[in-house]
Amino acid sequence: MLILAIDTSATASAALLKTRSADSAAQLLASFHTEETNTHSEVLAPGIQGLLAETGNTGGDLDAIVVGVGPGPFTGLRVGIATARALGFAWGIPVHGAMSLNALAHDVLADSASRGNVDQGFTVAIDARRKELYWAHYAADGTLLDGPHVGVAEALPPGPVYGAGAGLYGDRLAGNGNKVAGPFADRHPSAGSLGAWAIRVLGSGGELLPTTPLYLRESDAQVPAQMKGSSAS
Repeated sequence: MLILAIDTSATASAALLKTRSADSAAQLLASFHTEETNTHSEVLAPGIQGLLAETGNTGGDLDAIVVGVGPGPFTGLRVGIATARALGFAWGIPVHGAMSLNALAHDVLADSASRGNVDQGFTVAIDARRKELYWAHYAADGTLLDGPHVGVAEALPPGPVYGAGAGLYGDRLAGNGNKVAGPFADRHPSAGSLGAWAIRVLGSGGELLPTTPLYLRESDAQVPAQMKGSSAS
């Protein structure tokens, strides 16, 4: 099985992963990501084209696409999801959604040295702007217990916190009784980790999400009052 994974919840990233069977581990063939948070529309399509060329594959060789559905900013999520849907339609393959924070949870599970107490649950968090975080809470085995949510750092449950959100609000989290995981303090969700998480879910007989975006809050863009009046008349 050959899968293209895409995530644009923070930075733009894409990856090609291969498995021999549904219950086998994912092999990362190639990946790319940017450090920028505002260039998704310019870099995503060329990046995917580069991955296919690098590995000698075409869209027709793919079995499925997995795309991160957030939570994340409106513009970034729209770019990733629209790209995934368009490619799935063009290539005639299924497109699945996966919560982007699961990519960070996968990284936490894979890095037992950074986890410390492997019997303890954990939270992953990324920047939601407005001095808030997107976060989700997991059991020690990676089972999602709560979330995703958007809110202030003080609203997170007790325990260790992983991800770029933890790095931004370390002092506030520490004051809340949380332990910030240093090696993960600047980590964003990546397409490679998201694809590996999705393959793990499918291998265990689970189901992935539709491609409906998880915005969690209203857009900053507002319809001007004049336009609202015109549409009403």
